[in-house]
Amino acid sequence: MTKSGTTRMYRVREFAELAGITVRALHHYDRLGLLKPGLRSEAGYRLYSERDLLRLEQIVVLKFLGLPLRSIGKLLNTREAVPETLRRQQFVLIEKRRELEKAIDAIGTARNALEHSSDPDWTLITQIIRRIAMQNDANFTTKYYSESAKAKIEERKAMWSPELQERATRDWNELFHDVEAALGEDPAGPKAQALAARWRKLVEGFTGGDPEIQKGLNALYADQKNWPAVQQQYRVKPEIQDFICKAMQTKPA
Repeated sequence: MTKSGTTRMYRVREFAELAGITVRALHHYDRLGLLKPGLRSEAGYRLYSERDLLRLEQIVVLKFLGLPLRSIGKLLNTREAVPETLRRQQFVLIEKRRELEKAIDAIGTARNALEHSSDPDWTLITQIIRRIAMQNDANFTTKYYSESAKAKIEERKAMWSPELQERATRDWNELFHDVEAALGEDPAGPKAQALAARWRKLVEGFTGGDPEIQKGLNALYADQKNWPAVQQQYRVKPEIQDFICKAMQTKPA
């Protein structure tokens, strides 16, 4: 507060310097609706308050933790969801750390084998390289999505949790089993149509009904034959995929 009892106001450049970010970043946050100054000077300049500084600090912290900017806005407007979102993000970062630690250990093992043996075990080193490649292959799916779709997927990750992942994996495995058991059914029949409805619901759990994400997902599964070797175990059996496609494209009997 100033001596006159009013809150001190800051122009854009002054506020950016105070917060340690760029003016460009402030304008970007304004466009996204993350941090909109409530006042303007007589000359029309944006004016930021000390309350805006607190909001900006919250944005910077959540961005540092890896949350997408569009998710941050929703999160700050529903403050009760902050602890749960942070818990989920913690889980994501812990998993990333584990992947990095495995890769670092693998590199150390390979380096040690090469430095301390005149005739190193190349079979062991090959296995180590494959292990590192597995970490890189885990992100192979990103090439199938547009930049906009990837941003939307990152936003949806903020709503995901280990419990939801476990449930989705269980539901998909049960569905695959049930579809395989029903391959002899009429695709237009009630049983096949019920399976197709379950399939749509699980897919929507990932896409959120967004057509852009769905487009990338379709491209991903249309290219299953080119997936990295380590990911081939996750391919959908052709007979299952064919049956579900027919059920989805057939009018109910």
